[in-house]
Order: sequence, then C-alpha cells, then structure tokens
Amino acid sequence: MSHAIAAIIVSYQSGSTLDACLTRLRAAHDVVEIRVVDNGSTDATLDIVQRHATADARVRFIANPDNPGFAAANNQGVADCEAPWLAFINPDLLVAPDTLSLLCARAAALGDCLLGVEQVDEDGRRDDAVRRRDPDFAAMLRHPGRGARLAIPADPAQTLQVVPALSGALLLMPRALFDRLGGWDAGYRLHAEDLDLCRRARDAGAVVAIANDLQVIHVRGVSSRSRPFFVEWHKHRGLWRYFRKFEAPRRNLLVQGAVWAAIWAHAAAQVPRLLRARRRT
Repeated sequence: MSHAIAAIIVSYQSGSTLDACLTRLRAAHDVVEIRVVDNGSTDATLDIVQRHATADARVRFIANPDNPGFAAANNQGVADCEAPWLAFINPDLLVAPDTLSLLCARAAALGDCLLGVEQVDEDGRRDDAVRRRDPDFAAMLRHPGRGARLAIPADPAQTLQVVPALSGALLLMPRALFDRLGGWDAGYRLHAEDLDLCRRARDAGAVVAIANDLQVIHVRGVSSRSRPFFVEWHKHRGLWRYFRKFEAPRRNLLVQGAVWAAIWAHAAAQVPRLLRARRRT
C-alpha cells in the first residue's frame, strides 16, 4: 500500500494557530492531500486557508455555515479525499517534516491500526491525556471526579505502546479501516468521539497504540477557550452518549440513572472553576 497521507483538519475560530499548522503540513513528507473543514468560524480562519489553497493545490477547503460538530466535519473531510492513509489533525498542532511519514511506515507494518504520537506544549511539557483508558463508570459512581480521569502514563520502555484509546488531536489510520468502521460517529458533537473511534477500532481487531519516540507540538485548547461552558456541556454529553452506546445495554435502569447523575454532577462541579477563569480573563 502507498504511504500517501490525507491530512484532515477541523477548524473553529482557529486563526491564531492554523497558519503555522498548515505551513508545517505542507512541508510534511508523504502528505498528498490537505482538507480543512471549518465549522462556522468568524475569525481569520477562512482568509488563512484561502491563502494556503491558492499557493498549494493539495489544500482544499469546506466551509460549513454552522457547526455540525467535530466528528461530522471529519467525515466530510474524508469524503473529499482519496489517499489510502488518513491523518486527523487539530488546527493547533505543529508537525515536524518526517513525523507523519515515520508513523505511517509503522502503521503499514501493523496493518489495521489507529496510531498517535507524543504531544508536548510549546515549553516541551508532555500532555498526560494523550494515552487514555476507557471511561470507568463503576469508578465514576464511587468517586465522580476520579472516575472521569482517563490518562495513562507513558511507558518509556516501549517505543510503540498499546493503549485502549488516544487523544483525537492526532490520529493516523488506514482509510480501509475507517470505511469499515463507518467513520466517526457524528452523534457526538464535541469530545468522547475519539474514545468511541478507538473502542470500535479495537472491537474490529485493530491495534490502538502510541509511538512514544515521535512527538508533535500541541498548542492546546485554542478553539475551546472562546466557549468554555459550551465545551464542558458537550464533553459530558459525549460521555453520556458513550455510556449509552457501549455500557448501558448490560446495565439495569438503576445503574443507568446513577451514571447519568454522576456524569452531570461532575459537570456541575466544573462551573465554579469556569466562572473563576472567566473572571480572571
């Protein structure tokens, strides 16, 4: 199989980082298509993409008049490209020239897989949430805050660390696997769709893993900062959808109700923190 990669970016109010993201992607090895799907931005995003598209025929743009969500927009991007490998990339992510090509070579050796890489901020601090476990709803019932923690520590002894799930900020997979899974679940608006995709990939027999020796710079939360309450709402709504889809069928109604209450109690507990952050800004 060719190592040609299509990079799909979903943007929303991403003007502050998108220019650097696209500049890096255009210099990346084996990237033959770049699709930017915008969910109704009102900042400089459209002008930035138009400039890159004019300079590089690999860059194409889909402008949504509203915001159908991260998963739905990713599916739109895939539908507009043909490359055998798909890289889903956040607009606040900066890749080195060889990162995606090296990751694709490892993926090709594995076959059906969903791979990610280490993510660090601009100061080199590692993002602990890149490697994730499945949500533990039993733990959430006992300790709502603790059960919502998904991060798994890096294992420096493993170049390729198999994990249950990965952050959706950068995911690479074969298009054939994506098609077999039916793509992203567009029923999620924001958050937990990456957990869903990883779980369905595992259920289909694919390897979910992170290349610990490869890394990208992730300027986190650029789009989320403008609407923190919206993001928090959909984060918990996504968790409830995930529970209903994968766990609820084997739980009784009492447990289902308790999980619903625990999820939204955790959401309510975030309100004071968000209000403090709003006052500081």
